[in-house]
Amino acid sequence: MSAKRSSTRRSDEDRIAALQARIENLKNKLEQKTRPDQVVLREVPKLERKLRRFAQIAQENGRSDIANSTVAFMAGLERMVETPPEPTRRARRTADDFHDAPPAAL
Repeated sequence: MSAKRSSTRRSDEDRIAALQARIENLKNKLEQKTRPDQVVLREVPKLERKLRRFAQIAQENGRSDIANSTVAFMAGLERMVETPPEPTRRARRTADDFHDAPPAAL
């Protein structure tokens, strides 16, 4: 006969903290799904695999400069992916926009 397993019961605070962490995780997932650049984000892992493979080939063939540049590019790409997209700027005004505007007071 094997020994009985001992278990410790989680306190209420521990369970609350775990649930709050799970809620935060679900909020982050929802935010990621609603990002306007979701299509781009889905392609990033594929690109990273290709770039890693390319950097390895460059390193094996004596082109450590290209491999280092590729790794640096991947690091910058990872930082950009982590930040949410900036809102788009308004387009520049065209000559037609000036005709529609009321005359400036002098």
